[in-house]
Amino acid sequence: MSLDKGPSTTSIPIGAPGKRPIYVGIGLLLTLMALVGFWPTYFGPLVQGTVDRPPLVHVHAVVYMGWLCLFIAQAALASTGRVRLHRKLGRIAIAYGIGVIVVGVLTAFGQFSRFIEAGQVEVAQRRLLGPLTDMVAFPVFFALAVGYRRRPEIHKRFMLVATTTLLIAAVSRMPFLGTPAPLWVFLPVWFAPILLAMAYDFMTKRLIHPAYVIGLGGLFLLRLRGNLVETDAWLGFSGWLAAFVD
Repeated sequence: MSLDKGPSTTSIPIGAPGKRPIYVGIGLLLTLMALVGFWPTYFGPLVQGTVDRPPLVHVHAVVYMGWLCLFIAQAALASTGRVRLHRKLGRIAIAYGIGVIVVGVLTAFGQFSRFIEAGQVEVAQRRLLGPLTDMVAFPVFFALAVGYRRRPEIHKRFMLVATTTLLIAAVSRMPFLGTPAPLWVFLPVWFAPILLAMAYDFMTKRLIHPAYVIGLGGLFLLRLRGNLVETDAWLGFSGWLAAFVD
């Protein structure tokens, strides 16, 4: 299945004045999802001044929300035809994306260490799987987006998929979905930004872009990671990690 939907981007502008800012709207949706998901456990207590979290968790929150703001800014620049500025900011975005990965891994292992030190080894093993696999999935789609940065039609779609990957934790915490939320409820909510972009593509171009198909397949597999928690392979690996902390 070819990802190339049209001529090389040397002849395709990233954005043009007056172009519908669909990705700006999707960026705002992603931000709203993050706020709703983390409001009960983080943003709400933060506003009330009652949040009690380690400093690294606050850094994690700032970096991840910053990524969403960067996504919106890039989408706005592209939709208004400010291609040169979009590309300059893109260089910063690549470094920032690497920072997202580093902070995500550090936060995951920081939480893991705290559970181990509190004697909650089994909880630590279960809790590590989610953020660790997030930091496997996000880099894959982020790397694809960077690799296709000279092909905007592919680049922007993989960037949306990469960003949507980060929302799995927020959606998992949405209380109105149930705990745990059934797969048939969870997936449409989590996939909503991508499904909206796909619907827009189909209405305006009569196409379903392969980048979205690949992305949804990858995200679906990521959601099934819970099946690994009790496997001997994961328990052995996470137990091996715990031995270094204990």
